[in-house]
Amino acid sequence: MVLAAGTLFYVLVLFGGAQQLFRDSDAGWHIRLGERILAGSGWPVVDPFSFSRAGQPWFAWEWGADVAMGGLHQLAGLGGVALGYAVLIATCTWLWVRLNWAAGGSFLLTCLFAMPMLSTVNLHWLARPHVLSWVLFLGCLLHVERRREWRFSAGSLLGAFAVGALWANVHGSFVLALAAAVLLAAGTLLRGVVWAVDPGWARARWLLAASGTLLAGTFVNPYGWNLHLHVFRYLTNSALLERIGEFQSFNFHADGAIWILLMVLVSAVGGVLAIGERRLDVALLTALLFVGAIRSARMLPLLALLALPYANGMLTGALWRAEVRPALRRWLTVSLAYGANLRRFDARFGGYAYVPLLILVGALWMRLPAVAPGFPPGQLPVEAANHLPVNARLLAPDHYGGYLIYRFAGQRPVFFDGRSDFYGLDFMRRYIDLVEVRPGWTRQLEQWKFSHALLPNRYSLIPALEARGWKKIYADRTATILEREN
Repeated sequence: MVLAAGTLFYVLVLFGGAQQLFRDSDAGWHIRLGERILAGSGWPVVDPFSFSRAGQPWFAWEWGADVAMGGLHQLAGLGGVALGYAVLIATCTWLWVRLNWAAGGSFLLTCLFAMPMLSTVNLHWLARPHVLSWVLFLGCLLHVERRREWRFSAGSLLGAFAVGALWANVHGSFVLALAAAVLLAAGTLLRGVVWAVDPGWARARWLLAASGTLLAGTFVNPYGWNLHLHVFRYLTNSALLERIGEFQSFNFHADGAIWILLMVLVSAVGGVLAIGERRLDVALLTALLFVGAIRSARMLPLLALLALPYANGMLTGALWRAEVRPALRRWLTVSLAYGANLRRFDARFGGYAYVPLLILVGALWMRLPAVAPGFPPGQLPVEAANHLPVNARLLAPDHYGGYLIYRFAGQRPVFFDGRSDFYGLDFMRRYIDLVEVRPGWTRQLEQWKFSHALLPNRYSLIPALEARGWKKIYADRTATILEREN
């Protein structure tokens, strides 16, 4: 609980979560969509936000999270949304610690691994639905690790069905959850094949049954099986994903990347040690997460949240049995025993009574004038939006789109926003040609008949438009507005 409370403080105060949680403007369209659904507009099946693809079929696969965000926004504004996500992030830390205990990890190693975990996960500390998927992943794994009996029951199957239904309506990562469950079952069975020991048939059967029930639950969504087909096509479209920043490999040369590199290394070591511990289920799960994290930066937080606790358990077991010099053996025994005592103390002190107090303090913090919850003006066109003409047919980049949808409550259609699965590969290719002033960019300019452009100051498109007679009518430290001459 102490680490979770520290995470909440870190997010709200040191990280500046009141604004930094909104640095990805996709939060804007999530909020406005949720409000539209709450207002009675029904399930979204066509696009309501753009003029470039207005009325086209759209899979709003995170509508459940959007409704929660819209409700929080109506109740307490952007401060309420930020606080809600800060509490979810703190909940992830609490579940992460509990998963460390369930995996047999050391108290001291848990404290040691907290820094690389937090340093990695804060890459995607954003007010977006994926944070809900972190909570679901951690909760499911914690349930599996704590379970000691593997008999079928109506309650457990109903629970798996409910989790599947919830997951499919808040985030598309339910497909990864299904893959993880199948790997855990496969690893359990392979244990008996490789080492000629009890393969854990009961556990494997339970995992497979839970996976099937979870899968059945995912079909309870507004789009039925078409959602699964859409998610599959999106995640297997490598040509599209390679044009989306968060699906690219992480730059391990960036500032502070040493902690993330350490997390990846420890996770990999844990996966290898799991083979020695005859935990092929853990080894396979770690391998899945490791490969995903190397290929895509957005998978790094899941590696930190799900693989580090198992690495802790594997390392702790290896240290207890390590055959080393007597002096080092005595030091290891004392340290591990001390950590075990701290774990027992932590188990007695839940601290749950302090949760409402922490949330209240967070709510009071959000109301301070100096905090000013909102989209960060240094990264998004908060000031420039005040100077946009009412009927502008606006050229703006995708990372501005979500903010503009929020700012004008979806009443001013945008050219492009962060819904890459909706706009598709062909649109994105032509968009990149336009904003990067590649050959053929002028055809896009004429096709869409823009009247104004709202662009980040660093864009080379600004001088290119000025060379074609567009006039600069506003500029600040973040963005520039240009107007096309009639």
